[in-house]
Amino acid sequence: MSFDMGNIGGLLKKMQEDMARIQAELDEARITGSAPGGKVTCKVNGTRDILEVKIDPSAVDPSDVEMLEDLVLFAVRDAMKKAEEFSQSKMGAMANMLPKIPGLQFPPM
Repeated sequence: MSFDMGNIGGLLKKMQEDMARIQAELDEARITGSAPGGKVTCKVNGTRDILEVKIDPSAVDPSDVEMLEDLVLFAVRDAMKKAEEFSQSKMGAMANMLPKIPGLQFPPM
């Protein structure tokens, strides 16, 4: 896309529409992380809101609550990492749509 000073209003409108679309995609995304063995899973959206935590009953051992806590923590961290990668890929795509304006640089995503 080339930069045209006469079309800045159209460019801004398109950028706003693209950002709204990307935000909707992030809100609607469902990303699942899991602990090793899959006995604990965590589902988040692309904006990293925790939506669900599932625990397989076989992972529940009253004499080893610390292990269950570790599994939950691992699953949440895994889901958050995947959500961050998903979000960065969407925002990176948005940065690639911006016009190449001489002298204007954007920080890396």
